[in-house]
Amino acid sequence: MNNSDENDQATLFGDLLGDDVEPLLGKGSTHLVKPVQITPGVLERRKAAQKDVSIDANDLDTGTFIAPVDPLAYLEYQRPGVQHGVYKNLRMGKYEIQSRLDLHRHTVEQARVALFRFVEDCHKHSVRCALITHGKGEGRQEPAKLKSCVNHWLRQFDQVLAFHSAQKQHGGVGSTYILIKKDSSARQRTGEKIDQARRIKR
Repeated sequence: MNNSDENDQATLFGDLLGDDVEPLLGKGSTHLVKPVQITPGVLERRKAAQKDVSIDANDLDTGTFIAPVDPLAYLEYQRPGVQHGVYKNLRMGKYEIQSRLDLHRHTVEQARVALFRFVEDCHKHSVRCALITHGKGEGRQEPAKLKSCVNHWLRQFDQVLAFHSAQKQHGGVGSTYILIKKDSSARQRTGEKIDQARRIKR
């Protein structure tokens, strides 16, 4: 086939398809151009993809090699730099509980995903004190399985400053208070308020 025949066929092919064709870089190639429509289905797929990315970012350990704790044990953790008075107030349940997560009836993997999203969301929305209910797991084949996992996982979050088993009215040793540090934007807003208050006093 010579160049003239190729050009004639390309012209005929373009005439048949109409104006919805656009030449590609390759000689004689064409592709259909379809406008991108943002439908509800497209939006849902985008949201699902974003959630998948969030799950992929979850680097919390799996439950395979997590050391067990006693069902009735108190969970306690204080990151270096957290003031004793602040930790005591957390331990005594004196801070307002701004958000809660209930892990009852979760598998270990479901709990791992839920806890990761919960802490990330609390940090994002400047929640300072939250409560996680994990149960004690008494009488189970693997006692305190979720409680052991929570005790292990919370130590892996940079956002978690401290945690302690809750007071009786909040679930006792079947629940845990967590103290979450402010995100950078919240700290900036606090600094701006302090500066503004100082200027007003002057």
